[in-house]
Amino acid sequence: MLPNVISEFPRVLWGNDPQSAEDGFESTLEAGRVLYFPKLNFTLTQSETRFLDPAWSDGKSKNISYRGPDVPLQGASGSDADIQALKAMVARFSEQAESLVDTLFPSYRGHLRKGFTSYRPAHVETRVTSWRKDDTRLHVDSFPSNPTGGLRLLRVFSNINPNGLPRTWRVGEPFKDYAARFAPKARTMWPGQAWTLNALGLTKSKRTPYDHLMGQLHDLGKFDLNYQKTSPQLTLDIPPGATWVVFSDQVLHAVMSGQFMLEQTFYLKPEHLKDPSSGPLRILENLTGRSLLN
Repeated sequence: MLPNVISEFPRVLWGNDPQSAEDGFESTLEAGRVLYFPKLNFTLTQSETRFLDPAWSDGKSKNISYRGPDVPLQGASGSDADIQALKAMVARFSEQAESLVDTLFPSYRGHLRKGFTSYRPAHVETRVTSWRKDDTRLHVDSFPSNPTGGLRLLRVFSNINPNGLPRTWRVGEPFKDYAARFAPKARTMWPGQAWTLNALGLTKSKRTPYDHLMGQLHDLGKFDLNYQKTSPQLTLDIPPGATWVVFSDQVLHAVMSGQFMLEQTFYLKPEHLKDPSSGPLRILENLTGRSLLN
């Protein structure tokens, strides 16, 4: 049986809400819950509604990516003026997401590092990809070419679908149970593997044993179709106008359907968690009996 992994709140403001009696959400988030705000809407201007069309994607990437005010918008197609307007829309979401996490997680203030912002205008259901990149399979986020060295992946999502269609997620069992199930099947790195991958430019930094093990867990779970069908899980239909926040390196998730979503990533060092023992790094170190950052 799954514990209650969805925590719902009535918040309607991205920043400080003087009418709210909510305390900090760090402990709830670190317990592996999805923080769900069904009334927290990211509002587009009338002019921006034209961007609710997959034609704005360049067709080469599933995401349109905002990487800062001085960097060109990645993955988008259109005139210079339209691209600048689309960039401004995604940048505004980035700012509101930053205001939200600053309000919800006071103990993380000054420690969160903002990553990329993405706009995903394509249908999830029509994306053709390999099993390893198939996000309709339950997984924890881990990126083989971009090692995190134990950094937590905090993500803010918002469904902006104009046609009333939900973003449908499956959410799986607690990370500790998932790790205990698959970690014994994982292979360790061979001597010199991390150095070689980095030297060849296949990773953006040196892969740690933690990154290697997380990558193995990602792949082992996705590859096991029986696990995908029979493991403890629930389905969450997230309607337009809703926002949700999650540690995506901890919460097993799969996106089954939906179109038009905004997402903001933040990074947090594990020592800045309220309870560092709750994160994947400490869970995996306790499970394996060794340090995973050396």
